[in-house]
This record gives sequence, C-alpha cells and structure tokens, in this order.
Amino acid sequence: MKCDKSEWIAFFTKKVCGEKEKICLRFEDHKDQAREINKFINDVHDGLIQNLKDHSENMTQIELLNETLIITYASYIVMLDARNSVWPYENMDFARRIGELWEPFCKLPFEYPIRKLTIIDPPDFKMVQNTIKKDATDYIDGLNLDQETKNELKRHYSIPWTMVDSGGIKLGLDLHFEQDGIHYNCDFKSGFSSNEKGNTNRLLLVASIYNSLGEIERTLLFVRQTEDENNHYLQTLKNSPYWDVYCANNSYVAMQNFTGFDMRKWIDENIDWENDISNELRAHLEEKNLLRYLTW
Repeated sequence: MKCDKSEWIAFFTKKVCGEKEKICLRFEDHKDQAREINKFINDVHDGLIQNLKDHSENMTQIELLNETLIITYASYIVMLDARNSVWPYENMDFARRIGELWEPFCKLPFEYPIRKLTIIDPPDFKMVQNTIKKDATDYIDGLNLDQETKNELKRHYSIPWTMVDSGGIKLGLDLHFEQDGIHYNCDFKSGFSSNEKGNTNRLLLVASIYNSLGEIERTLLFVRQTEDENNHYLQTLKNSPYWDVYCANNSYVAMQNFTGFDMRKWIDENIDWENDISNELRAHLEEKNLLRYLTW
C-alpha cells in the first residue's frame, strides 16, 4: 500500500498503541520497555519494507527508494514518541539517538542506488595480514643476504604484528561498496566529542591498512554535524593521508555523487521533525531545550 507521510505515521502510531500496553505489562523496567517497543517498531518496519520490495516490479528505483525513506522516517517519528512515553529523553540520550538514526537512513540510497554501485563485504583482516606478511617475507628472501640475517629481519618484522594481533582488528566499517573499479569503505559519524580518542585511533589504524592495499581502496568519512561543531579528533582524521572527510551538507553532496540521489533535497522536502512528532514529545523537548538536536 502506498501512503503519504502522515498516513504512515498514523499507521505506526496505531500499531504501537496496540502493543505498548502489552509490553509495559510484561516488563517493569523502563529500559526494557523502551527496548521492546523499539524492537516491535523495527519488526513492523522491516516487514513493510520486505513487502514493498516483493511487490516493486512496477516501481522505478527512485520510487522504491522514496517509499522506503518515507516508511523509515515515519517509523523514526513514532519510535521517538513511544520511547519518550515510557522513558523521557534527557540531553545526551536524545542527541545520541538522533545521530544513531542518521547512519542507517543515509545508507538507504546506497542500498537502492540510482547510479550503478554494488554493496560489498569488507576484507577479512587475517587474509589481509597474511598477504602483507607474505609480500614482506618474499621480499626479504629475495635480498642478497645470508640466511641468518634474513631470519633476523623476519623476526624483527614479526614483532609489531604480535602487538596488532592482540587488538582483534576488524576492517568492517558502516558501509562498503564498489563503483567503477574502486572499493569505497565508509564510516558514518554523528559528530566528534571529547570521548572519541579511542575511536579516532581505530579509524586511523583501519584506514592505514586499507591504504596499504593499494589505490583500489578508498576510505570515506561522512559526519552529520558541521565541521566547526566537532573537536580536534575530526581534524586529526581530516589531516591524515587516509580519510576523505565530508561534513554536513558536503556529506550529502558526496553521497549524491555516488548514488545519484539528492538526499539533502529529499530531507528538506519531507522531514519536519518538530511538526511531525507528537504534541507530548514536542512539549517535553521544549521543556528540556532539546529541539536544537532535531537537525539533519
């Protein structure tokens, strides 16, 4: 069934009203209630999207993407309302949640692209590690040196790998796709705050590994906030030789270049957080001064 935004919001609201009371009777803790309500809404959303795809033979790709975005946004609106009704949002919880929803939403044009691209799996670190080790070992073996010196070089070369192995490195980021022979490895971030040191170091390490694999690999960072809203950790990544960094509207421009879809325009024409949420949630956000976080 094809509905407009208000109809989808009403649909999800009706679904949740019938289920929330049952969930609250089963679970006493507000955190458990919120978790189960979110799970219920996600299950309803996923069922709708699967049904949409199953009956999309007469739809264009852009029509399928548009309908998917509308359904997803409507589910977000009702999810925020329902969560707040059992566990009222505080400052950091709400800011974090708006950021968490941004990543899967931005990935949708990559999953339903207008321009040709292919979603791919990230490489396995062990396979990458073995390839790098083999190349280095072969190089050392080819040097005009005695065997004892070659063995000593290999021993020294193995030392940093021992330290790397202890960290359990995973090369998986938020999105991996191939286009025109290039592998793009992407991470989405709502923003960089004072607790991002560990994540920044991980991103530098992962990107440096991709960089070692050759020119076919590129690492992209999409950041929801404007550049001046982020701290020095973002600048560390931006100034490194490993990451192509895009912030705020520049992120949407870059995404459009890859997917062929203008997400900035779609958001401006369809998303109206402040007026789409319920009166109860809006009043709560106004009281807590949280409306300022409703920006994509």
